[in-house]
Amino acid sequence: MSSSRPLILVTNDDGVSAPGITALAEALRGVAEVVVAAPDRERSATSHSISLDRPLRVDQLHPDVFSIDGTPVDCVYLALLHLVPRRPDLCVSGINHGYNLGSDVFYSGTVAGAREGTFFGVPSLAFSLAARAEHDFAPAAAFAAKLAPLVLDKGLPERTLLNVNVPPGTPTGAVVTVQGRREHEGTIMEGLDPRRRTFYWIEEGRDRWVSDEMSDITAVRNGYISISPLQTDTTHHQVMAAFKPWEAALRKP
Repeated sequence: MSSSRPLILVTNDDGVSAPGITALAEALRGVAEVVVAAPDRERSATSHSISLDRPLRVDQLHPDVFSIDGTPVDCVYLALLHLVPRRPDLCVSGINHGYNLGSDVFYSGTVAGAREGTFFGVPSLAFSLAARAEHDFAPAAAFAAKLAPLVLDKGLPERTLLNVNVPPGTPTGAVVTVQGRREHEGTIMEGLDPRRRTFYWIEEGRDRWVSDEMSDITAVRNGYISISPLQTDTTHHQVMAAFKPWEAALRKP
C-alpha cells in the first residue's frame, strides 16, 4: 500500500458486508488509501463495548478488508494497534442503516467506532443515513468523499468527532447542528417462552423530540445533512461550581 496518499480506516456496526460500508469505502478510495476493519455481522446498539473476556478472530477478506468477530470498538482498537500498515489520517464509521440523532449517540456502535478513533488521537467521523427501508447510500457516500478531504486538510479540535446524519433522498444542503434532545418513553413487551417462562423484549417506544431549530433532528427532518461536533469529555463543566460546596459535607464522618 502506497504511503504517498492519506490513509483512512473505515468501520461500521452493520457488518463488513453491509451496503453502507461498501458504498462508503468505495467513495473514500477516490480520496485516500482505505483499510476496512468491521464486524463480521451486525453489531448495532453495542455502544462503546469492548471485548475483554475472549479472543478476537480476524478474517482477511481482501488485502485491505478485515472481518472481525467483535464490536465496532474492537475493530478500531485492533486495526489501529495491529492491522493497518501505518497510523491512519482519518477514521470513518458507517454508513449506518438508520439515523443516529440526539441521545442515540450513547447507544450507537457507529458513533462508538468513531469515538474510539478519537481516543487514539485520529480525527474521526460517523455517518448515518436517516431511513430504515432499503435505500440509496450514494448521496451519503458522496458527501463523505466531500467532507473527508476537508477534515484531512483542516483537522478537528482535540477530543472532537463529527456525527453526520444524512436525510433520505437528495439533501437540501448541509448544516452544523447541536445534539438533539428527546423525552424518552420506552416500552417493554412481556411474553411467555415455550417453557412458560416470562421474557421481556425492549422496544424502541415513542419518543418526543424537543423542538430546537439548531438540532440534528430538525435539520434532517427539513432535508438537510446534519453535522454535529461531539466531544469525548462528557463532564458538565458549567455546573462544577454548584457541586464544589458538597465536598465539605462529604468529608464529614
